[in-house]
Amino acid sequence: MSLPLNDTTSALKPLKWYKSLAARDGRIEAGAFLVEGERAIGQIASYCPGHILEIITTGAPSSLCPGVPCRTITERQMDSISSTRTPQGIIAVVRLPADTYSACLPDSFGGRILLLEDVQDPGNVGTLIRTAAAFDFSGVILSENCADPMSSKCVQATAGAVLSVWIRRTARYVELAKELQRREYCLVATDLEGVEDPSVLRGRKRLLLALGNEGSGLSKPLLDVANHRLRIFTVGHKAESLNVAACGAICMYLSRQE
Repeated sequence: MSLPLNDTTSALKPLKWYKSLAARDGRIEAGAFLVEGERAIGQIASYCPGHILEIITTGAPSSLCPGVPCRTITERQMDSISSTRTPQGIIAVVRLPADTYSACLPDSFGGRILLLEDVQDPGNVGTLIRTAAAFDFSGVILSENCADPMSSKCVQATAGAVLSVWIRRTARYVELAKELQRREYCLVATDLEGVEDPSVLRGRKRLLLALGNEGSGLSKPLLDVANHRLRIFTVGHKAESLNVAACGAICMYLSRQE
């Protein structure tokens, strides 16, 4: 059973409670996830300070989040909690945003949204979330077969940008895409067999950009409902295609051009 997150007596939480946040079920039960490193924590503190519930450190109490409970532990204890090979000596317990694992769209979902289907590498998912935030996308929809956006490797790859966009991870992602189309969003799908160039991205006030699995790309059900199927043309005899994170970065950048 999880302990209440508003309990400021952090010493009451056993180390296994923090370790449980490494698993999806543990994060959902506790309503929290871990963020490691001063830079990433600082990013969240500047954007969503109210989401930081506790700081755990091996050094002096942190000044990153004034008023937030801070617990000092040994380096050996930090090693047991941290998911990285070389822990940075500071971890934040962060509140899991509501509806992260649901098909419920937020009340305000913005003009540009990224959709990821079965992107399985956590580094790619985290990088794409970070890139979406950097290019002012409002939200990211993920299929259930995507890497978990709140897993340690994904969160690390976002460099603290994981709360800068709203996130939904759900099996009903195709339904969400259709719902957004009914709300006049243009669904642009990346496709190695596509014939349109990235000019279809420009000037869109309401854009849903879809990227697919590293090996197989987007599924037929999603391609069939897409408004446009674009291809990033490469010098084929040198490299047939781009990494999904690189493709996403190019598309998101171009979507901002008029």
